Amino acid sequence: MGGYRPGRMGNMAGKTWVMPDGIYTALVTPFTADGAVDRAAWRRLVQRQVDGGVSGVVPVGCTGEAAVLTRDEREWLVRTAVEVCRGRCAVVAGSGSNCTRESIALTRDVQAWGADAAMLISPYYNKPQQAGLLAHYRAIARAVDIPQVIYNVPGRTAVNILPETVAQLAAEPNIVALKEASGNLVQIEEAIARCDLKVFSGDDGLNFSIFGLGGAGAISVVSNLLPGRLSRLWQAFASGDLNRAWPLARSLDPVGNACFLETNPVPVKELLSMAGLCRRDPRLPLVPVSEKTLTRLVQFFEGTLAALLAQDAAGDGDRGAGA
Repeated sequence: MGGYRPGRMGNMAGKTWVMPDGIYTALVTPFTADGAVDRAAWRRLVQRQVDGGVSGVVPVGCTGEAAVLTRDEREWLVRTAVEVCRGRCAVVAGSGSNCTRESIALTRDVQAWGADAAMLISPYYNKPQQAGLLAHYRAIARAVDIPQVIYNVPGRTAVNILPETVAQLAAEPNIVALKEASGNLVQIEEAIARCDLKVFSGDDGLNFSIFGLGGAGAISVVSNLLPGRLSRLWQAFASGDLNRAWPLARSLDPVGNACFLETNPVPVKELLSMAGLCRRDPRLPLVPVSEKTLTRLVQFFEGTLAALLAQDAAGDGDRGAGA
C-alpha cells in the first residue's frame, strides 16, 4: 500500500460515535423556479447518493447554501435526508455559524431532527484567535451531546485551525472528526499525526494525497455528480489496490476542476442541471455562472462528464479510467 497509513484510532473507543471511513457527499440544495426548496429533487438527490454507495451525506453545509436557508427549510432537508437514508448511510448535518450561541442552538436542532452527527464550520468574519477557536468548539461539544465534525476551510472563513488546536479538541468525546480544506498538505499530515480524530479531505483535488497521509475518506463536492466512482476510488485505496485507485483518482481531476471554475456550489449545480438532476439556480447573493464559464461547462459535460455519468449509473465506475 505504499506510504498509506490507516486512519489513527487511538482513543476512538472513548468517542460517542465512530464516524465510518469513506466518501461523504456535501449535498447541494435544489431550488424550484420560484426559489423554494425543490422537495422532489432533494429526495432524488439523496436517494442517488445512497444508491451510489457513499458512507454518508452532508446536508445544509456550505455546498448546500446553508447561510441562505430558513430554519424550517433546514429542518425539512435534514429530516428528509434521515428518512431517505434510513440507517443505510450516515447523515452529518451542517450546524455551524460565526456565533457560538447560535452554533449551539443549530447543533441542538440537527440532533433533534435525527442527524447522526453535526458538522461545524469555523467561525467566519470574526477571525478568532486559536484560543477563541478552542473555546468555541469546546463550548459546543460540552453543550450538545451529539458527535461533531470540525470543519477547517480558511478560504471561506479567513481563519485556520492549526494542528495543535485540533489536538487539544480531540480530547472532547463529542468531537469525532476533522474535515480539512486548508489545502496545506504539511498541516494536514501534522493534524493526522497529532490527534486521534478521523481526518477527512475537504478538497476534491487533494483526496488521493490526503488518503495517502492517513485520511479516513473525503467530504466531497464531486460526489454530487459521481457518487459511485468516488466510492469505488475509496474502496480501491482502502483495500490497497493502488493500481486501480490511482487512475480513478486522476480521472476525477477534470470533474473537480469544472466544479470549482466559480464559487461552489454554482458550477456543480450547472452540471447537475445538465444531467437533469435538479435546476441550476442558486440563491442570492450567488448567481448563475458567467456565459464564458457556462460555455466551458457545456463543452466539458458533452465531451467528458456525460459518459462518466452513464458509467456511474451503470455501476461501471472504472471503465475508461485506465484501471
